[in-house]
Amino acid sequence: MKPEPIQQFLESAYQEALAALGSGNTIVSPLSRQEQEQLNIILAYAEQSKAVLTVTLTSIAYKALHPEQDVRNHQTSIQQGYSGRTFDTQFITPFMKAKKFPAMAESGWLTRSLEQKVPYNMHYTGAITPKNLKNAFLSVLQDVNPANADAYLAYLLQGLILQRNKYSIDLAKPTALPIASILEVLEKQFHYRYQADGAARLPVLAIYSAYQALMPELKRFHGKTLLPLESHTSADRRSGRIGDIDMVDDKDRAFEAVEVKYGITVTRQMVKDAFEKFSKTPVNRYYILSTAKPAPAEMAGIEDEIRRIKSVHGCQLIVNGVMETLKYYLRLLDNSYEFIGHYVYLLEQDKTLKFEHKEQWNRLIGDLL
Repeated sequence: MKPEPIQQFLESAYQEALAALGSGNTIVSPLSRQEQEQLNIILAYAEQSKAVLTVTLTSIAYKALHPEQDVRNHQTSIQQGYSGRTFDTQFITPFMKAKKFPAMAESGWLTRSLEQKVPYNMHYTGAITPKNLKNAFLSVLQDVNPANADAYLAYLLQGLILQRNKYSIDLAKPTALPIASILEVLEKQFHYRYQADGAARLPVLAIYSAYQALMPELKRFHGKTLLPLESHTSADRRSGRIGDIDMVDDKDRAFEAVEVKYGITVTRQMVKDAFEKFSKTPVNRYYILSTAKPAPAEMAGIEDEIRRIKSVHGCQLIVNGVMETLKYYLRLLDNSYEFIGHYVYLLEQDKTLKFEHKEQWNRLIGDLL
Protein backbone atom coordinates (compact mmCIF):
# COMPACT_ATOMS: atom_id res chain seq x y z
CA MET A 1 0.00 0.00 0.00
CA LYS A 2 1.32 3.44 -0.89
CA PRO A 3 2.10 5.97 1.87
CA GLU A 4 -0.66 8.38 0.90
CA PRO A 5 -3.58 5.92 1.32
CA ILE A 6 -2.21 4.87 4.73
CA GLN A 7 -1.98 8.48 5.89
CA GLN A 8 -5.50 9.08 4.59
CA PHE A 9 -6.72 6.01 6.46
CA LEU A 10 -5.23 7.26 9.74
CA GLU A 11 -6.56 10.77 9.26
CA SER A 12 -10.02 9.43 8.44
CA ALA A 13 -9.97 7.23 11.56
CA TYR A 14 -8.92 10.24 13.62
CA GLN A 15 -11.71 12.46 12.23
CA GLU A 16 -14.26 9.72 12.88
CA ALA A 17 -13.02 9.44 16.47
CA LEU A 18 -13.42 13.20 16.92
CA ALA A 19 -16.93 13.05 15.51
CA ALA A 20 -17.88 10.10 17.71
CA LEU A 21 -16.78 11.95 20.82
CA GLY A 22 -18.38 15.25 19.86
CA SER A 23 -18.44 17.30 23.06
CA GLY A 24 -18.88 14.29 25.29
CA ASN A 25 -16.30 12.94 27.68
CA THR A 26 -17.21 9.31 27.18
CA ILE A 27 -15.90 6.95 24.53
CA VAL A 28 -18.56 5.64 22.17
CA SER A 29 -17.85 2.02 21.22
CA PRO A 30 -19.53 -1.29 20.35
CA LEU A 31 -16.72 -3.26 22.04
CA SER A 32 -17.49 -5.53 24.96
CA ARG A 33 -16.80 -4.42 28.50
CA GLN A 34 -13.83 -6.79 28.73
CA GLU A 35 -12.34 -5.50 25.48
CA GLN A 36 -12.75 -1.92 26.66
CA GLU A 37 -11.12 -2.68 30.00
CA GLN A 38 -8.02 -4.06 28.29
CA LEU A 39 -7.72 -0.96 26.11
CA ASN A 40 -8.33 1.29 29.12
CA ILE A 41 -5.27 -0.19 30.83
CA ILE A 42 -3.13 0.65 27.81
CA LEU A 43 -4.56 4.18 27.77
CA ALA A 44 -3.90 4.57 31.49
CA TYR A 45 -0.19 3.92 30.88
CA ALA A 46 -0.03 5.95 27.67
CA GLU A 47 2.49 8.46 29.03
CA GLN A 48 4.52 6.04 31.13
CA SER A 49 4.70 3.33 28.47
CA LYS A 50 4.65 5.13 25.15
CA ALA A 51 6.29 2.12 23.49
CA VAL A 52 3.46 -0.24 24.46
CA LEU A 53 0.89 2.31 23.29
CA THR A 54 2.70 2.78 19.99
CA VAL A 55 3.11 -0.93 19.29
CA THR A 56 -0.53 -1.54 20.19
CA LEU A 57 -1.77 1.20 17.89
CA THR A 58 0.57 0.06 15.12
CA SER A 59 -0.65 -3.51 15.40
CA ILE A 60 -4.33 -2.56 15.38
CA ALA A 61 -3.97 -0.16 12.46
CA TYR A 62 -2.03 -2.76 10.48
CA LYS A 63 -4.70 -5.37 11.23
CA ALA A 64 -7.40 -3.01 9.97
CA LEU A 65 -5.47 -2.49 6.75
CA HIS A 66 -4.29 -6.11 6.37
CA PRO A 67 -6.97 -8.38 7.90
CA GLU A 68 -5.09 -11.54 6.91
CA GLN A 69 -1.99 -10.64 8.96
CA ASP A 70 -1.48 -12.10 12.45
CA VAL A 71 -0.04 -8.94 14.01
CA ARG A 72 1.47 -10.87 16.89
CA ASN A 73 4.14 -11.89 14.37
CA HIS A 74 5.66 -8.43 14.47
CA GLN A 75 8.98 -9.05 12.67
CA THR A 76 9.82 -10.44 9.26
CA SER A 77 12.25 -12.83 10.96
CA ILE A 78 9.23 -14.50 12.59
CA GLN A 79 7.40 -17.02 10.41
CA GLN A 80 4.53 -15.33 8.56
CA GLY A 81 5.55 -12.04 10.11
CA TYR A 82 5.55 -8.42 8.99
CA SER A 83 7.74 -5.44 9.90
CA GLY A 84 5.87 -3.63 12.65
CA ARG A 85 8.82 -1.35 13.28
CA THR A 86 8.92 -0.19 9.65
CA PHE A 87 5.18 0.50 9.60
CA ASP A 88 5.47 2.35 12.90
CA THR A 89 8.46 4.47 11.87
CA GLN A 90 6.94 5.46 8.56
CA PHE A 91 3.35 6.07 9.61
CA ILE A 92 2.29 5.60 13.24
CA THR A 93 4.89 7.58 15.16
CA PRO A 94 4.68 10.56 12.74
CA PHE A 95 0.88 10.42 13.08
CA MET A 96 1.10 10.31 16.89
CA LYS A 97 3.42 13.30 16.93
CA ALA A 98 1.24 15.28 14.53
CA LYS A 99 -1.81 14.73 16.76
CA LYS A 100 0.09 15.57 19.96
CA PHE A 101 -0.42 12.06 21.34
CA PRO A 102 2.25 10.38 23.51
CA ALA A 103 4.89 9.31 21.01
CA MET A 104 8.31 7.71 20.82
CA ALA A 105 11.25 9.50 19.25
CA GLU A 106 11.41 7.01 16.37
CA SER A 107 9.58 3.75 17.05
CA GLY A 108 7.97 1.74 19.81
CA TRP A 109 10.16 -1.20 18.80
CA LEU A 110 13.33 0.52 20.00
CA THR A 111 12.87 -0.84 23.51
CA ARG A 112 14.27 -4.11 24.81
CA SER A 113 10.97 -5.18 26.28
CA LEU A 114 9.30 -5.19 22.86
CA GLU A 115 12.04 -6.04 20.35
CA GLN A 116 12.40 -9.76 21.05
CA LYS A 117 12.23 -11.91 17.92
CA VAL A 118 9.30 -14.00 19.11
CA PRO A 119 5.54 -13.53 18.66
CA TYR A 120 3.55 -11.35 21.03
CA ASN A 121 1.53 -14.30 22.33
CA MET A 122 0.52 -14.93 25.94
CA HIS A 123 3.88 -16.63 26.57
CA TYR A 124 5.91 -13.59 25.49
CA THR A 125 8.82 -13.13 27.91
CA GLY A 126 9.62 -9.46 27.29
CA ALA A 127 9.89 -7.43 30.50
CA ILE A 128 6.80 -5.27 30.05
CA THR A 129 5.80 -3.72 33.35
CA PRO A 130 3.58 -3.57 35.28
CA LYS A 131 2.08 -7.02 34.87
CA ASN A 132 -1.46 -5.81 34.21
CA LEU A 133 -0.17 -3.69 31.31
CA LYS A 134 1.65 -6.66 29.82
CA ASN A 135 -1.45 -8.85 30.11
CA ALA A 136 -3.65 -6.17 28.55
CA PHE A 137 -1.20 -5.62 25.68
CA LEU A 138 -0.94 -9.31 24.85
CA SER A 139 -4.68 -9.83 25.22
CA VAL A 140 -5.49 -7.00 22.83
CA LEU A 141 -3.13 -8.39 20.17
CA GLN A 142 -4.60 -11.85 20.68
CA ASP A 143 -8.21 -10.65 20.44
CA VAL A 144 -8.01 -8.10 17.62
CA ASN A 145 -9.45 -9.55 14.40
CA PRO A 146 -10.79 -8.37 11.05
CA ALA A 147 -14.27 -7.84 12.52
CA ASN A 148 -13.25 -5.62 15.44
CA ALA A 149 -10.00 -3.95 14.32
CA ASP A 150 -11.71 -0.70 13.31
CA ALA A 151 -13.57 -0.56 16.63
CA TYR A 152 -10.34 -1.17 18.55
CA LEU A 153 -8.64 1.63 16.63
CA ALA A 154 -11.56 3.99 17.19
CA TYR A 155 -11.56 3.26 20.92
CA LEU A 156 -7.85 3.99 21.30
CA LEU A 157 -8.06 7.19 19.28
CA GLN A 158 -11.06 8.47 21.25
CA GLY A 159 -9.25 7.70 24.48
CA LEU A 160 -6.13 9.53 23.33
CA ILE A 161 -8.17 12.55 22.25
CA LEU A 162 -9.84 12.69 25.68
CA GLN A 163 -6.48 12.48 27.41
CA ARG A 164 -5.02 15.17 25.18
CA ASN A 165 -7.92 17.51 25.91
CA LYS A 166 -6.99 17.44 29.60
CA TYR A 167 -3.52 18.78 28.96
CA SER A 168 -2.61 22.36 28.27
CA ILE A 169 -1.16 23.36 24.93
CA ASP A 170 1.46 26.04 24.42
CA LEU A 171 -0.37 28.74 22.51
CA ALA A 172 1.22 31.20 20.12
CA LYS A 173 1.33 34.75 21.47
CA PRO A 174 2.53 37.07 18.67
CA THR A 175 3.70 40.49 19.81
CA ALA A 176 3.20 42.74 16.80
CA LEU A 177 0.22 41.62 14.71
CA PRO A 178 -1.66 44.38 12.88
CA ILE A 179 -5.32 44.73 13.75
CA ALA A 180 -6.41 43.43 10.35
CA SER A 181 -4.45 40.20 10.92
CA ILE A 182 -5.87 39.75 14.43
CA LEU A 183 -9.41 40.12 13.11
CA GLU A 184 -8.71 37.70 10.25
CA VAL A 185 -7.44 35.04 12.65
CA LEU A 186 -10.33 35.51 15.06
CA GLU A 187 -12.98 35.25 12.38
CA LYS A 188 -11.44 32.08 10.96
CA GLN A 189 -11.08 30.59 14.44
CA PHE A 190 -14.71 31.40 15.31
CA HIS A 191 -16.14 29.85 12.15
CA TYR A 192 -13.94 26.78 11.68
CA ARG A 193 -16.02 23.59 11.51
CA TYR A 194 -15.04 21.91 14.78
CA GLN A 195 -16.13 18.40 15.71
CA ALA A 196 -16.71 19.31 19.35
CA ASP A 197 -18.97 22.01 20.75
CA GLY A 198 -17.37 25.03 22.37
CA ALA A 199 -16.79 27.41 19.47
CA ALA A 200 -19.61 29.63 20.76
CA ARG A 201 -17.36 30.45 23.70
CA LEU A 202 -14.64 31.94 21.48
CA PRO A 203 -16.31 35.29 20.65
CA VAL A 204 -17.25 35.69 24.32
CA LEU A 205 -13.59 35.31 25.28
CA ALA A 206 -12.54 37.73 22.55
CA ILE A 207 -14.96 40.47 23.63
CA TYR A 208 -14.04 39.92 27.27
CA SER A 209 -10.34 40.21 26.40
CA ALA A 210 -11.03 43.46 24.58
CA TYR A 211 -12.64 44.87 27.73
CA GLN A 212 -9.70 43.69 29.84
CA ALA A 213 -7.32 45.59 27.59
CA LEU A 214 -9.58 48.61 27.08
CA MET A 215 -10.88 49.38 30.56
CA PRO A 216 -7.59 50.71 32.01
CA GLU A 217 -7.26 53.08 29.05
CA LEU A 218 -10.72 54.72 28.92
CA LYS A 219 -12.06 57.25 31.40
CA ARG A 220 -15.55 55.77 31.05
CA PHE A 221 -14.42 52.66 32.91
CA HIS A 222 -12.54 54.29 35.78
CA GLY A 223 -13.84 52.88 39.05
CA LYS A 224 -15.67 50.10 37.24
CA THR A 225 -15.06 46.35 37.68
CA LEU A 226 -15.20 43.67 35.02
CA LEU A 227 -16.76 40.64 36.67
CA PRO A 228 -15.13 37.22 36.12
CA LEU A 229 -16.55 35.12 33.31
CA GLU A 230 -18.99 32.49 34.42
CA SER A 231 -19.35 28.97 33.14
CA HIS A 232 -20.65 28.77 29.60
CA THR A 233 -23.62 26.77 30.88
CA SER A 234 -24.62 29.14 33.71
CA ALA A 235 -28.13 30.50 33.26
CA ASP A 236 -28.30 34.29 33.64
CA ARG A 237 -31.41 34.24 35.80
CA ARG A 238 -29.98 31.62 38.12
CA SER A 239 -26.62 33.35 38.47
CA GLY A 240 -28.04 36.85 38.83
CA ARG A 241 -26.00 38.12 35.88
CA ILE A 242 -27.63 40.07 33.06
CA GLY A 243 -25.16 39.25 30.27
CA ASP A 244 -22.35 36.99 29.18
CA ILE A 245 -20.02 39.83 30.20
CA ASP A 246 -20.87 42.19 33.06
CA MET A 247 -19.35 45.35 34.55
CA VAL A 248 -20.35 46.95 37.83
CA ASP A 249 -19.68 50.37 39.37
CA ASP A 250 -18.02 51.11 42.70
CA LYS A 251 -21.27 50.23 44.49
CA ASP A 252 -21.57 46.83 42.74
CA ARG A 253 -24.47 48.04 40.61
CA ALA A 254 -24.82 46.90 36.99
CA PHE A 255 -23.05 49.40 34.74
CA GLU A 256 -22.53 47.73 31.35
CA ALA A 257 -23.24 44.27 29.97
CA VAL A 258 -22.76 42.29 26.79
CA GLU A 259 -24.75 39.36 25.45
CA VAL A 260 -22.98 37.39 22.70
CA LYS A 261 -24.88 35.35 20.11
CA TYR A 262 -23.04 32.73 18.07
CA GLY A 263 -24.43 32.09 14.60
CA ILE A 264 -27.83 33.48 15.64
CA THR A 265 -29.42 36.49 13.97
CA VAL A 266 -30.64 39.10 16.47
CA THR A 267 -34.40 39.62 16.44
CA ARG A 268 -36.80 42.07 18.07
CA GLN A 269 -37.85 39.32 20.49
CA MET A 270 -34.24 38.88 21.61
CA VAL A 271 -34.10 42.59 22.40
CA LYS A 272 -37.30 42.28 24.43
CA ASP A 273 -35.89 39.26 26.27
CA ALA A 274 -32.72 41.17 27.06
CA PHE A 275 -34.75 44.02 28.54
CA GLU A 276 -36.54 41.54 30.78
CA LYS A 277 -33.17 40.58 32.23
CA PHE A 278 -31.89 44.09 32.96
CA SER A 279 -35.10 46.14 33.40
CA LYS A 280 -34.77 46.20 37.20
CA THR A 281 -31.11 47.19 37.19
CA PRO A 282 -29.51 50.62 36.63
CA VAL A 283 -27.36 49.31 33.75
CA ASN A 284 -26.18 52.19 31.58
CA ARG A 285 -25.33 50.36 28.36
CA TYR A 286 -26.26 46.92 27.06
CA TYR A 287 -24.84 45.26 23.94
CA ILE A 288 -26.27 42.37 21.95
CA LEU A 289 -23.51 41.19 19.64
CA SER A 290 -23.76 38.39 17.11
CA THR A 291 -21.44 36.58 14.74
CA ALA A 292 -24.39 36.33 12.31
CA LYS A 293 -25.42 39.08 9.93
CA PRO A 294 -28.58 41.02 10.88
CA ALA A 295 -31.81 40.25 9.05
CA PRO A 296 -32.98 43.40 7.20
CA ALA A 297 -36.62 42.54 7.92
CA GLU A 298 -35.94 42.69 11.67
CA MET A 299 -34.09 46.00 11.77
CA ALA A 300 -37.11 48.34 11.94
CA GLY A 301 -38.63 46.37 14.82
CA ILE A 302 -35.29 46.21 16.64
CA GLU A 303 -34.83 49.97 16.34
CA ASP A 304 -38.38 50.60 17.61
CA GLU A 305 -37.68 48.37 20.61
CA ILE A 306 -34.37 50.11 21.31
CA ARG A 307 -36.10 53.51 21.34
CA ARG A 308 -38.82 52.18 23.64
CA ILE A 309 -36.26 50.80 26.11
CA LYS A 310 -34.36 54.09 26.07
CA SER A 311 -37.53 56.04 26.89
CA VAL A 312 -38.85 53.77 29.69
CA HIS A 313 -35.53 52.76 31.26
CA GLY A 314 -32.74 55.03 30.03
CA CYS A 315 -30.35 52.23 29.02
CA GLN A 316 -28.63 52.59 25.68
CA LEU A 317 -29.09 49.20 24.02
CA ILE A 318 -26.79 48.51 21.06
CA VAL A 319 -27.15 45.69 18.53
CA ASN A 320 -24.00 45.05 16.51
CA GLY A 321 -21.74 42.40 15.03
CA VAL A 322 -19.02 40.72 17.06
CA MET A 323 -16.32 41.41 14.45
CA GLU A 324 -17.41 45.03 13.96
CA THR A 325 -17.24 45.60 17.71
CA LEU A 326 -13.83 43.98 18.03
CA LYS A 327 -12.52 46.10 15.17
CA TYR A 328 -13.70 49.27 16.93
CA TYR A 329 -12.36 48.25 20.33
CA LEU A 330 -8.96 47.17 19.01
CA ARG A 331 -8.53 50.52 17.27
CA LEU A 332 -8.99 52.26 20.64
CA LEU A 333 -6.08 50.37 22.18
CA ASP A 334 -2.60 51.82 22.41
CA ASN A 335 -1.15 48.34 21.89
CA SER A 336 -3.09 45.38 20.51
CA TYR A 337 -0.64 43.02 22.24
CA GLU A 338 -2.56 43.62 25.47
CA PHE A 339 -5.61 42.08 23.83
CA ILE A 340 -3.62 39.10 22.50
CA GLY A 341 -2.16 38.42 25.93
CA HIS A 342 -5.56 38.37 27.61
CA TYR A 343 -7.16 36.29 24.85
CA VAL A 344 -4.44 33.63 24.81
CA TYR A 345 -4.64 33.32 28.60
CA LEU A 346 -8.41 32.74 28.41
CA LEU A 347 -7.96 30.19 25.61
CA GLU A 348 -5.57 28.30 27.85
CA GLN A 349 -7.76 28.42 30.95
CA ASP A 350 -11.34 28.09 29.70
CA LYS A 351 -12.70 24.62 30.42
CA THR A 352 -15.37 24.78 27.70
CA LEU A 353 -12.76 24.67 24.95
CA LYS A 354 -11.19 21.50 23.59
CA PHE A 355 -7.78 20.84 22.13
CA GLU A 356 -8.95 21.44 18.57
CA HIS A 357 -10.11 25.01 19.35
CA LYS A 358 -6.65 25.83 20.70
CA GLU A 359 -4.83 23.97 17.97
CA GLN A 360 -6.72 25.99 15.37
CA TRP A 361 -5.47 29.23 16.95
CA ASN A 362 -1.87 28.04 16.65
CA ARG A 363 -2.42 26.88 13.09
CA LEU A 364 -3.90 30.22 12.01
CA ILE A 365 -1.14 32.23 13.70
CA GLY A 366 1.43 29.96 12.08
CA ASP A 367 -0.09 30.67 8.66
CA LEU A 368 0.49 34.39 9.23
CA LEU A 369 4.11 34.15 10.39
